Amino acid sequence: MAEILIGTSGYSYPDWVGPVYPDGTDADHCLALYAGLFPTVELDFSYCGIPEAENLTKHLINGGLSFGVSIKASQTLTRNVNPAQWEEEAKTCLAAVEPLQRAGLLEALLFQFPYSFHYISGNRRYLDKLLTFFRNVPAAVEFRSADWYTGRVIEEMKSRKVPLVCLDLPELPKLAPQMDVVTAPLAYIRLHGRNKEAWRGPSDHARYDYLYTDSEIEAWAARIECIAGEAERILVYFNNYPFGKAVLNAQALEKILKKKGLMGNQE
Repeated sequence: MAEILIGTSGYSYPDWVGPVYPDGTDADHCLALYAGLFPTVELDFSYCGIPEAENLTKHLINGGLSFGVSIKASQTLTRNVNPAQWEEEAKTCLAAVEPLQRAGLLEALLFQFPYSFHYISGNRRYLDKLLTFFRNVPAAVEFRSADWYTGRVIEEMKSRKVPLVCLDLPELPKLAPQMDVVTAPLAYIRLHGRNKEAWRGPSDHARYDYLYTDSEIEAWAARIECIAGEAERILVYFNNYPFGKAVLNAQALEKILKKKGLMGNQE
């Protein structure tokens, strides 16, 4: 059976003070408090720009924390790609994550491609170059557009041993389907919520402001049990961050999986 690690996307939000962290908690203390809740975190601030290696190392490794970290690649490698500059951006990214990888803390480098990134020849060539560049890093790929979910893409991911991220999203036309396909020893799951009305609106906060029901969490536990029969390691991140809802759902899922005997205590 696979080792299962559950966490959230991000850990420092103003509206988590009170529901998740004690009143008065400042941003500098959030990560240490978070580490007492979950064994892994997905860092999303890096999407706006990968921090320098020295800063990341100081923040995580030198801070004495020893839990697993997944890092979202900068949008300059996924959304706003400059064909003339992406390799320099990639070198900066690689330099930033290498110390974490050497320390055994890097779970995955996540490439989250937007809905506008479609299955066309230019994008396929770019993805091939990108994954080749990061071939020595545990990379994972998330597509928001449904046209990437083909047998050819799945087989290519399997040949590269790159996880195709399993998603939980609203059921909307041409949006990525809910599909549990294991393409690598590492399986990567992201739960974004199911807010159909707000999904294509301008507000990220409204889009991800969703609390999964008990039955929806139970259904995901059953799906993870199936995935665990194929994968060696499973990362599960809840991205429904507003007001700490991701924390509530992550803890509920962990409780169910422990009851099923799929997870041990992570003290």
